[in-house]
Amino acid sequence: MPRQVRIQFPGAMHHVMSRGNRRQDIFLDDVDRLLGEHGLQADTPGARQEFERRTEARRVEPGDEEAMKALRRGWCLGSQAFKQQQLEALDGRVGQHHFGAIRLEVAQAKAERIIGQELRRLNWQEADLSSRRKRDPAKLEIALRLRKETTLSVKQMAARLHLGTPGSASVCLLAATNQASPGTPAQADLGI
Repeated sequence: MPRQVRIQFPGAMHHVMSRGNRRQDIFLDDVDRLLGEHGLQADTPGARQEFERRTEARRVEPGDEEAMKALRRGWCLGSQAFKQQQLEALDGRVGQHHFGAIRLEVAQAKAERIIGQELRRLNWQEADLSSRRKRDPAKLEIALRLRKETTLSVKQMAARLHLGTPGSASVCLLAATNQASPGTPAQADLGI
């Protein structure tokens, strides 16, 4: 029995299937699928240039400004949990081709992980950071670890760990660093 004629009218919903004969895949991979969606038959340099041209043309077209705000806001479009997962995946793989904002976010995410580990190790709560003294040895130990393992500035560390002003935090960190490693034997002989 032949297939019935499709009834068409404005706003009608139709089920469209993208598969080959005997349910075989039509596209070999994501690149092939993406180029195929734009009517480009093969993955060639010319097809990629055409795809780039079409994508750029769509980018400059006026569109839904509300939908574009999320993309313009930053590099990540998704939930906060997804963003944290991506930042963890980037840790240690941030290169020169990454922008400063991404580098800073990766460093901040790593710092938060380190602070969480240290708070668990010390059996502290988040409130303990603000209630303890600025020069608390355990807080300085956390700051030294952050200094060694991340690229956070002293100002950011001072604010996050409640170490006081960046200037006083810098002096405390320097004193703690000198106390932890007094220097070479030659320096000790010279009294440096």
